[in-house]
Amino acid sequence: MKIEHDRRYLLLAAIFGVVALVIGVQLLRLQFSPEADAFRAQAKLYEKELHVYSPPRGEIYDRWGNLLAGNKIVYEVGIELTLVENPETVAFALSKALLGHEEYDQSTYYSEVFAIASLEPVTRTYWAVADYVTEEEVATLKRWAEEYQVLYAGQTSKDAPLPSLRGLVYRSHLMRSYPENELAANIIGFVNRKGEGYGVEMKFDEMMAGASEAIWILRDPNKAENMPRVEQGVDLILTIDRQIQDTVEEILDQAIDVNGAEGGVIIVLDPKTGEIIAMATTPRLDLNEYWKFGQVYPSGTPFNPAVSEDYEPGSVFKVLTMAAALDNETVTPNTEFYDNGVFEIGGITIHNWNYGAWGPQNMQGCMQHSLNVCLAWIASEMGQNDFYRYMQAFGIGHLTGVDMAGEVSGRLKIPGDDDWFESDLGTNAFGQGVAVTPLQLVSAISAVANDGKIMAPHVLRAFVDRGYQYTVPPQVVRAPISAETAKILSDMLAASLEEEASDALVEGYRVAGKTGTAEIPTPLGYTSGETNASFVGWGPVDDPRFVVYVWLKKPSSSPWGSVVAAPVFRQVVERLVVLMNIPPDDIRQALTSQ
Repeated sequence: MKIEHDRRYLLLAAIFGVVALVIGVQLLRLQFSPEADAFRAQAKLYEKELHVYSPPRGEIYDRWGNLLAGNKIVYEVGIELTLVENPETVAFALSKALLGHEEYDQSTYYSEVFAIASLEPVTRTYWAVADYVTEEEVATLKRWAEEYQVLYAGQTSKDAPLPSLRGLVYRSHLMRSYPENELAANIIGFVNRKGEGYGVEMKFDEMMAGASEAIWILRDPNKAENMPRVEQGVDLILTIDRQIQDTVEEILDQAIDVNGAEGGVIIVLDPKTGEIIAMATTPRLDLNEYWKFGQVYPSGTPFNPAVSEDYEPGSVFKVLTMAAALDNETVTPNTEFYDNGVFEIGGITIHNWNYGAWGPQNMQGCMQHSLNVCLAWIASEMGQNDFYRYMQAFGIGHLTGVDMAGEVSGRLKIPGDDDWFESDLGTNAFGQGVAVTPLQLVSAISAVANDGKIMAPHVLRAFVDRGYQYTVPPQVVRAPISAETAKILSDMLAASLEEEASDALVEGYRVAGKTGTAEIPTPLGYTSGETNASFVGWGPVDDPRFVVYVWLKKPSSSPWGSVVAAPVFRQVVERLVVLMNIPPDDIRQALTSQ
């Protein structure tokens, strides 16, 4: 029997030896066979997996380096269905922790998550439940799991699964963050998940987003390589001064409240460079909750009315008419005009704002008393060809090209258009029947404060790409009037404010400016009784550092720009000269004369 067993063992050993030999020979054959290279090539295909890496979005700063838009870490929360131990715990914790997170609501969220967590992983093993979950909300998830365990301790049978968050997966990524919330929201804007947006976020979306890269990563951790660097998107440095922007927004909000206005705009522009130092509008959106856009901006409400809403400006437009007439030598400051209260042109009769007759006036008097009749006469004397040539040279009816999304061009009817009539020449002269945006108007009038030159308005001061800063140079886009005309008109408008003791005057500083009160047209004409009240001014007159435009929509306290908007201009300038470190005229002139 022993010999028989030994033979069997020897036979088995021989069989296994032969099998091992055959396997060894086959392995050697495969290593050196013609197919070996093909197998090795196929193996390399599974050695790595493709990952797409998106770079951090570029950040946005004000002119002094204050962060206006950055990035923060958030999480996509999902359920790995093969790992879930207690669906009820997962559903309970998620519904509690994410209550109020964007569009989620607890009543439906619990049942939906419970159903997902209970699924058998047949076609899917992973389910993304919520995205853009903050670190605080992730910590709350764990806290609710502990609370669940306390609530249900001793209430479950021995066979029931214990409270557990096993199966929850957190995948971190970056989300846009706005540390100043509403501040400069109309300028910064946002880009939503559909790629739609506003402001500089939309205008420079591709630059700031950077270029995503697809990279093959080794599956074997023992062969890990250094991760290639994905370049961050371009950072933007804006012309905005954070402190001035905050101040102007505060003043605008107070003015709207005090005057019972529907809304408003205040723009502060550097006439020598075209830099927009501040641009306040209403309403404003907390950019960290941009998905509430529809609640803050009802249908038809522009995101940034400073560039996206056009309207009839009224008497502030007279600055452009007078500038054109002086430059064209149609009139001089001393040209006499007798105002009898009416002027007929193109079959209509034009009246002054108070339907009064002001008698003999020079050109300064026409501007000081804002006489519609006088300005209509000036335009008729100039002639339609020259008048509209100057208005187009000022950029009326054209985009300014500002570096923000959503700009509209307004409308300037010109001879030859189907809806232009001879009477339009008279009404356009005092800002009626012509549509402008606030930025378009302040850009045009800035020529009077800058020796006749219009600089390209812009909010981008510089950008930083791969460690290098590139500064945007100021650009002259037009020179509609001469430097001499600009100086003459500035002095006229400064004297006008002084002689009427305007509420726009600022102690210690000589400023120039013009009020505007514009009737709001309706389908039946100018019948509503509501107005747009405005004021545009600049200073110091001898060396302008700022142009300020104030527009209040439909104020209920008073319809007049001189009453409503002029004091707001003064408030802005009183704060502006401090924040911009502009000494009073006498001190500044004494220093420069030394």
